[in-house]
Amino acid sequence: MKLVLLMTGKSDEAWIRDGVAEYEKRISRYNRFEIIILPDVKNPGNRSSAKVKEKEAEKILQALKADDYVVLLDERGKSYSTVELASFMRNTMLLAKKRLIFIIGGPWGFHESVSIRADHVLSLSKLTFSHQVVRLLFTEQLYRVLTVIAGDPYHHE
Repeated sequence: MKLVLLMTGKSDEAWIRDGVAEYEKRISRYNRFEIIILPDVKNPGNRSSAKVKEKEAEKILQALKADDYVVLLDERGKSYSTVELASFMRNTMLLAKKRLIFIIGGPWGFHESVSIRADHVLSLSKLTFSHQVVRLLFTEQLYRVLTVIAGDPYHHE
């Protein structure tokens, strides 16, 4: 199963882009992996947060396929330890799906239509992080989870 990280908007900070690129290389050693960056919503300052979420949802839903297993990254989702997340992913990757897609939304979160389409909602923490920082945190955790699944010594527990 191919792993996909779907994100809205470009990363503003070079250190985030560099960190994500490093983990993208590492992840690709373990599994097919793709990062899809959807364009930012135009003129977000002239729109309500609800309208921005609606426009982002349209782009997100267009990028999904019927046989994707969709996981939203949201602070209200289910929390896992790294080993528990590895178990969840191991089981999910056995499903008859072609892609396991993790979605990081914009700063306003997800529109209801995206939440309805999701198969699972994952929380990285009860703490609130910017959607930019989540990119780096998640790619590191995805790499860590794949090393756990492979039995490599990156994760010390």
